[in-house]
Amino acid sequence: MTGDAFLSSLAEIEQQHLLRSWTMARRTDQMSPDVPIWLVLGGRGSGKTRSGAEWVLERVRTGAKRIALVGPTLHAVREVMLGGDSGLLSIGYRNERPTYQPTRRRLLFPSGAEASLFSAFDPDSLRGPQFDTAWGDELCAWAEPEKALSNLRLGLRLGSEPRLCLTTTPRPLPLLDELMAEAGCVTTRSRTQDNAAQLNANFLSAMEATYGGTALGRQELGGEIVRDYAGAVFQRADIDKARVSKVPRLSRILVAIDPPTTSQATSDACGLVVVGATEGDSPHAFVLHDGTVERARPLDWAQKAVALADQFDAESILAEINQGGEMVAATLAQVDPDMPVLARHASRSKRGRAVPVGLLYARGRVHHVGQFDALEDEMCAFGSPAQKGSPDRVDALVWAVSELLLSNRTPRLTFL
Repeated sequence: MTGDAFLSSLAEIEQQHLLRSWTMARRTDQMSPDVPIWLVLGGRGSGKTRSGAEWVLERVRTGAKRIALVGPTLHAVREVMLGGDSGLLSIGYRNERPTYQPTRRRLLFPSGAEASLFSAFDPDSLRGPQFDTAWGDELCAWAEPEKALSNLRLGLRLGSEPRLCLTTTPRPLPLLDELMAEAGCVTTRSRTQDNAAQLNANFLSAMEATYGGTALGRQELGGEIVRDYAGAVFQRADIDKARVSKVPRLSRILVAIDPPTTSQATSDACGLVVVGATEGDSPHAFVLHDGTVERARPLDWAQKAVALADQFDAESILAEINQGGEMVAATLAQVDPDMPVLARHASRSKRGRAVPVGLLYARGRVHHVGQFDALEDEMCAFGSPAQKGSPDRVDALVWAVSELLLSNRTPRLTFL
């Protein structure tokens, strides 16, 4: 029997019971963990409001009595957390829905539980009241998130196991990082696309057309924390502005490799980036692929580099040879002795080499063909205090772009 046939065989009251069962309808990322803090990071329309509202209702079912509902404004609490198809006034079974008392800014549940409404614009209103349950929506849009959240958490002191749920489209806030690092916090993520079955198709296509393939899209649709850092050599706005979906005719294509010096478990990744360039007096570069491999043995990354050269019809593999130069040449030769290799020796620091390439990005002469999240995150931290570890992807990229757009030398092919 199909699902539709089974549903049709039930009485109307049974059908309504199943259709309103959150246990049946929820996705894996909407399943609430039994922890002190549940942090739900989601894109626009990803279902995070429904997750928060259903979490509150489940807390009421299991004995919660005093609940705080906090939004960016009181209007947002009423219209989003209470109203609409996903709000507390609409979900669940009719016999358990609360009554809204606007003059007292509270909800009364049939069980006797009481939920009070608060605006994050007035953090001091959270001083004094105490709760066993709290739901905060759109934390990253709160006017004073640190103060409001601090007062809210200080009020979570009723019951043996007070609980907090925070639902938000993320932004790179220190407060969010601190929450995610807490031992008692579990973070789940939801993308707008995950909730496609509940969204208008025109909305989805419009959002993808507007924000797809951008850093803002990763944040607003993907629910990711996308960061820019002061002092970084590369800026997301420059990358997004020059991003393309189609590749023009390219005159040269290189596979750039930034090999690690060892193959130990703690060694750096092997940066592998494919870049091509157009002809002319002012050529443009196009980043075609990021094939970086983590902690691979020398023969593994050599095979990957040669495979990429064949796949993209690259003229050669470009490799830095400051460390382990002979090893790089010998390893590539084991895979393909006829593969042309451009060997380059670094005479400047990594940052010194990257700055001119960063200027090319700012001038719109380097284009990413599609989106390369790991590469772009590394680029936008490179040169800032947030940079961590070795910038293997960035180094391979810089070598390739420099060779294609900044080098005045005639390429000298070395056959190994």
